[in-house]
Amino acid sequence: MTLDQLPIGTPARIAQVDWPALVPEEARRLRALGLDEGARVTLAYRGVFIGRDPLAVEIGRMTVAIRRVHARAMQVEPLAEKTSA
Repeated sequence: MTLDQLPIGTPARIAQVDWPALVPEEARRLRALGLDEGARVTLAYRGVFIGRDPLAVEIGRMTVAIRRVHARAMQVEPLAEKTSA
């Protein structure tokens, strides 16, 4: 599934990014923010207007706003929630 399809609040790992689908400057900015293969992310918010932009993505201790087109380029794998004993 792509990052824009991830249910809100579900932790996931970025498995693959289609970098050629993105504008090179935007791809560099996303990498600088840590949105790259292997990163753990959580979708925190979807916009409410037409296009449902922007998306708020939690990565580490940051929350980053990205466009839906960027999130569609990122394949994610949901992570199993850890339960405390």
